[in-house]
Amino acid sequence: MSDYILVERPEAVPGAQVIRFNRPEKKNAITRAMYARMTQALKAADADPATRVTVFLGTDGCFSAGNDLADFLAVSMGDGLGSELLEFLQALATARKPLVSGVDGLAIGIGTTMHLHCDMTVASDRSLFKTPFVDLGLVPEAASSLIAPRLMGHQRAFALLAAGEGFSAAEAKEAGLIWKVTEPARLEAETLAVAAKLAARPPEALRITRELIRGTPDEVLARIDEEARHFSNRLKSAEARAAFETFLKR
Repeated sequence: MSDYILVERPEAVPGAQVIRFNRPEKKNAITRAMYARMTQALKAADADPATRVTVFLGTDGCFSAGNDLADFLAVSMGDGLGSELLEFLQALATARKPLVSGVDGLAIGIGTTMHLHCDMTVASDRSLFKTPFVDLGLVPEAASSLIAPRLMGHQRAFALLAAGEGFSAAEAKEAGLIWKVTEPARLEAETLAVAAKLAARPPEALRITRELIRGTPDEVLARIDEEARHFSNRLKSAEARAAFETFLKR
């Protein structure tokens, strides 16, 4: 289980911490333990002066298929949701160091919405961004219902979050969800090159500039909490339980 999230310090990129999804047999679906490990890594980066930037990467052809639906089904059958997902989202929204992500292939659910909190995202031209929350009887998370309309406008945000429309890498770039599109073979190198440039910049000036651009996280944190309340209630609904069971029988 601990190997599902790898935390790496690439020698070629001094000052960078890489958080890598490593569960390709399950399309990098995220479990509660994986959320906890990522939260730990984000907090460690903030506490370590030598860490200048954190990078999120997946595996070949898949960033992440989103939340592990087995966890969700357990909640719908009466188990508690746990605090791991919410704590990760809070850590993501309050991270004090730049966040960079590299997407190759599938980016589903939180595999899409987490990039709303990243400062620069590179995606391969075969990537697909999709948030099937409503299809699963759920609602958006990660403050995406707040950030996405501001970033891409009502219609694109509604198409992504409510209608469940998939965005290609080109469409995601046009919408402002990602910064750059590249070839799959170049994805990791391009992403780490972005991280290297940020890690080499004066850290205090970069920190202040980032905070000025992003603003205070209070409103984002409040929306994360509001979405989480709805999300938790929806997980226990009959329509969500039916959707999970249908998906897991495929």
